[in-house]
Amino acid sequence: MSPLTRRTFLKSSIAAGATVLICGTAATPRVFGANERLRIAVAGVNGRGGSHIGGWLGQENVEIAYLIDPDERVLAGKAKAIEAKVQGKYACKGVADVRQALDDKSLDALSIATPNHWHSLMTIWAAQAGKHVYVEKPLSHDVVEGRVAWEAQKKYGVVVQHGTQRRSGAGNAGLHAAIQQGKFGKLKISYGYACKPRAGIGFKAPADPPAHLDWNLWRGPAVIDQFHGNLVHYNWHWFWVTGNGELNNQGTHQLDMAYWALDPQVTHPIRAMALGGRFQWNDQGETPNTLFGIAEYPNGQYVFFNVRNVNYQGYQHQVENEYYFEDGGKIVRGLYYAKGSDQGEKISVPPGNVTPGGEWGSFIAACRAGKPELANGNVADAHYGCTLGHLMNNSYRLGKKVPFNAKAGRFGDQRDAYEHFMKLHAVMRDGVGVPEDGAEYIVGPWLTFDPKSERCTGEFAAEANRLLKDPNRPGFDVPAANRV
Repeated sequence: MSPLTRRTFLKSSIAAGATVLICGTAATPRVFGANERLRIAVAGVNGRGGSHIGGWLGQENVEIAYLIDPDERVLAGKAKAIEAKVQGKYACKGVADVRQALDDKSLDALSIATPNHWHSLMTIWAAQAGKHVYVEKPLSHDVVEGRVAWEAQKKYGVVVQHGTQRRSGAGNAGLHAAIQQGKFGKLKISYGYACKPRAGIGFKAPADPPAHLDWNLWRGPAVIDQFHGNLVHYNWHWFWVTGNGELNNQGTHQLDMAYWALDPQVTHPIRAMALGGRFQWNDQGETPNTLFGIAEYPNGQYVFFNVRNVNYQGYQHQVENEYYFEDGGKIVRGLYYAKGSDQGEKISVPPGNVTPGGEWGSFIAACRAGKPELANGNVADAHYGCTLGHLMNNSYRLGKKVPFNAKAGRFGDQRDAYEHFMKLHAVMRDGVGVPEDGAEYIVGPWLTFDPKSERCTGEFAAEANRLLKDPNRPGFDVPAANRV
């Protein structure tokens, strides 16, 4: 299946939306009058879902028609809070199953803040029902389902906006436009960091799910046989069957920013790898708390990524992006440094083109207009940015243990990668105190990837392609892209 570039996405989205509106299929999104109320459902109301609720309550002529959550205690608490806020202006119904809300023909949009393993399937179901979608990052839990979600958006013409708030910033849009236009020279490396302190999660023994949790619905498409307390309600992030680790958790924002700066014609990388480990915590979690990832694109540009979650005295909190240019210049912490200069210059670029209203208002505007191209963070960019993280993660998952020392970072002739890996290694060795005698890195292989077919090729193709699509539980199957 041939990919679309970011430029051709807008053209195809407009065409798809026009087709749906003209044909008037059963899944046609509703067309709004200027003062007509838009009815939205929020799926997953704990944690980030609370931000969704607050975001929609702050929009004019928007009604939260449904709250959806398989935990009846969480659902009851949020429903009570909504009731107090809206003071009888409208009724908000609480349900456990998203399909119950999607069956309501008067519902206009679904806002998804569930665990990652539900994101794509809910997006697909909502598109099939003619509902617009605001979906938390990451769009997908694996590569294949992200593509299917995109195909669903194209087929049904709904708005799908990715929960990457930085896409709503005109300053970010202006900076990336300037980088793409060559204002600072040719971009060589686009670098993202998701370095925020976290802690271990300990161990939770297998147990029966609590009576207030609909375990069947919580699992949904994820093949999980046994409940344990570390899954519900946040630590699912650190298990591969439900989450994607920090790289495609907090890191999704910075991966998206890194991808955004690349040449607009590129889609997927042609190869990627990662190395790292889960150091010190000795807990039940599976995903790395330390990772260095690298991806190469067909035009020779690279994305580097750094995850560093282990806390220590003097910890440097970094949730940010850097940009390195072929002439030796760089952009670090919002300042431009010319080659050889240690004096950063303030960057001055005109604001970029975004739909106004922030992440919440821009989505409502796109829904009211029935124009997918107005989404700040469209489904195409979401798929490309998330796939970048999935490929790095998949390399790590196929990795082998090697001694914890500088020799672990072997990147061929990529000297920049070795330099940045050594900065991470020094932090873990000298700051965190990981001993070089006895500790181990997991070093993943280079995975080669065909951007057109979205399949891995080369030496590790068989193992890597198995990781492109998670198995699904019966009744919660992600359909094939050509059957969406």
